Amino acid sequence: MARNRKLDIVLKDVRIESIAAEGKAISHVRLDDDPEDSPGRVLFVEFAVPGDIVDVRITRKKKNFLEGRIISINKPSEERLEPFCSHFGICGGCRWQPLPYHIQLAAKQRQVYDQLTRIGHLKVPEISPIIGSEKIKEYRNKLEFSGSDKRWLFPGEDPESLGPSERGGLGFHVGKFFDKVLDIEHCYLQREPTNAIRLFVKDYIVRNGLTFYNIRENFGFFRNMFVRTTDDGQVMVILCFGEHSPAIQGLLEAVADRFPEISSLYYVINTKGNDSISDQECILFKGADAIYERMENLRFRIGPKSFYQTNTGQALQLYRKAREFAALTGKETVYDLYTGTGTIAQFVSGSASKVIGIEYVPEAIEDAKENARCNNITNCEFYAGDMKDILTPAFIEQHGRPDVMIVDPPRAGMHPDVVRTILGAAPGRIVYVSCNPASQARDIALMAERYAITAVQPVDMFPHTQHVENICLLELC
Repeated sequence: MARNRKLDIVLKDVRIESIAAEGKAISHVRLDDDPEDSPGRVLFVEFAVPGDIVDVRITRKKKNFLEGRIISINKPSEERLEPFCSHFGICGGCRWQPLPYHIQLAAKQRQVYDQLTRIGHLKVPEISPIIGSEKIKEYRNKLEFSGSDKRWLFPGEDPESLGPSERGGLGFHVGKFFDKVLDIEHCYLQREPTNAIRLFVKDYIVRNGLTFYNIRENFGFFRNMFVRTTDDGQVMVILCFGEHSPAIQGLLEAVADRFPEISSLYYVINTKGNDSISDQECILFKGADAIYERMENLRFRIGPKSFYQTNTGQALQLYRKAREFAALTGKETVYDLYTGTGTIAQFVSGSASKVIGIEYVPEAIEDAKENARCNNITNCEFYAGDMKDILTPAFIEQHGRPDVMIVDPPRAGMHPDVVRTILGAAPGRIVYVSCNPASQARDIALMAERYAITAVQPVDMFPHTQHVENICLLELC
């Protein structure tokens, strides 16, 4: 079998035209071996801004498209901004820092339209202008940092000359390198004390000769950590370890002493093959067992495993729009599928007769029930389990046919069995909230014979990324 030869193609003075749905910038180019009657190929380029004139090295060559990386910016776009983060270009997040925010929003608006029409082949009404985020830095209320005994090395760093403490890192995974972690000095996604806590934990591990986790071989002392914050200053920290060790106690005590502002300090001992803690025991070391966030007149409990929208300010905008689309009069039975901690369910409960919330994670459902009790809400019922197993015709017969359904599934969208059950229940309105317009388009296409899209509202939850939240209102034909 012939070996693939390394590409050695450099394109000079490429003018960047626009932003693609995948987050990369695009141009249209012709190669020397393209037929004369060929329209050329689409070129996808990372970290480029419309209007840039750049030299590009081709990294992937296909019949209809090319991928490449910038090797020089010959003339920067007038719109190009200087990235504000020193980790830009290596860290996998905040890839749109050079793009002004108005260009980011326009690209996300186009993405929603393109995916609904091209993937779902759906008829869509005029899409409402995207709701931008008031905060474009420090907008997240939750971050996860990973430890690795083999951090990302920069040019000139010789791994053989570095001691164990110098090889370790605590930060974010790098692009396609699942086993490499970029050691983070300062992250702009979450406000303090997040950076201070992370740097303290790393320093403690190094000073005390402890080990970071080896991702490939699944061993090591410190594995990963989560920091959750609220608008009024509450802080939850969850430290995760890859092994049982008496050193855990010392680290926890040191963190608690150094940061008395931590409201809730947990730890997890996770020896399995992935970092998820959804199936692990979270052990409270110090402080309250939960933190609480407020939205309008509601108070929501957030435990270590709770799902809660990571941009609190934009979550409020999202939930208000979902409630508006639901158009409740006080007489309706509402089903809230993938309810999480019951935020949307309780947000609409004051305008509904009854709300049924369903969620996969049992701990989240316990939070939802506690939230309802704290908020004196008596018309919400919550059930835990796999959506396709719980939401059956028999369940609907028992609890009542929904007049309105609100669905907010994970990125992969809904299981076909769930879609079929929704079609059988035939609610008059479906409010479909999605963090992935592509899977949203696919799901809605399965319902297109019975439902029409009557309103679309994009919401930007994640500035400086290509990700966009979208709400579609579907009405029974």
